Amino acid sequence: MQYRYMGRTGLQLSVLSFGSWVSFHKQIDDSKADELMGIAYDRGINFFDNAEGYAHGESEKMMGRVLKGKNWDRTSYILSSKVFFGSRKDSKPNQTGLSRKHIIEACHEAISRMQTDYLDLYFCHRPDPAVPIEEVVWTMHNLITQGKVLYWGTSMWSAAEIMEAHRVAQQYGLIGPVMEQPQYNMFERYKMEMDYLPVFRNVGLGTTIWSPLAAGFLTGKYLSGFPEGSRLGLEGFEWLKDRWLQEEKIGKLRKLDGLAKELGISVGGMAIAWTIRNPNVTTAILGATSAPQLEENLKALEILPLLTDEVMQKIEDILQNKPFLNLA
Repeated sequence: MQYRYMGRTGLQLSVLSFGSWVSFHKQIDDSKADELMGIAYDRGINFFDNAEGYAHGESEKMMGRVLKGKNWDRTSYILSSKVFFGSRKDSKPNQTGLSRKHIIEACHEAISRMQTDYLDLYFCHRPDPAVPIEEVVWTMHNLITQGKVLYWGTSMWSAAEIMEAHRVAQQYGLIGPVMEQPQYNMFERYKMEMDYLPVFRNVGLGTTIWSPLAAGFLTGKYLSGFPEGSRLGLEGFEWLKDRWLQEEKIGKLRKLDGLAKELGISVGGMAIAWTIRNPNVTTAILGATSAPQLEENLKALEILPLLTDEVMQKIEDILQNKPFLNLA
């Protein structure tokens, strides 16, 4: 396993990590989660990602039960949660968003659900235009000074929103956001390759990217239908199907699959390796529902050296979607 520092912090994350967004409580049970987290940990993964909104808090409970059973040294792994969407099926006022009340209460609930004493990483899962950024920064700063959170960050925020949080932090002598969790894959590139460039340069930013396989689309498994239990076939996730199963993307995927076959590797492994080849990626979060699937994804580390400049150019020629600054 390789490890990278998270932005300009002293915290090291495994370049591949393990997440629970769709799979926990929906596709797998406790025993399978125990098996997969065990494989991940044994292979050097030290970051396990979660959120209050995943399965209405049930994902965090499942991860907490697994971790309690594993009895791993707490200093050997990194846990995260995210706040914004709430954990209740029918939310009342103040049970979602980024108010001081919800951030603090959601933090306490996440710590309780995961049966831990603190969260290593705590993300604002979305920006909240209804809440002054000063309120968010002060609240996160206070959670850190209380030892309940070690680092705070954002997810799906724009560069301008992240820099505004830093401006407030600098103005009041507070701790600003140090990591962002954006979507990043071969078909979703703008934030990581364009929008965040000034943030990387000016204040530093760790990134824990999600959906490196575009919800499994980049594995190629949907080229001939929907395998039973697969993510794009789940109720409530129809939007993923609409997003990825487009003719243009399918055509490009077939060409990517052909290139991968020439290299003797899987297209999914190539796609994951492509994301972590970007030096601004701290870690790529993997999701898996079976041991073979996780092992296949972990091969991305072996594939990484094969992505030479020549191969990267071939990928670029297929994708033809590299973001650029339009000065016209």
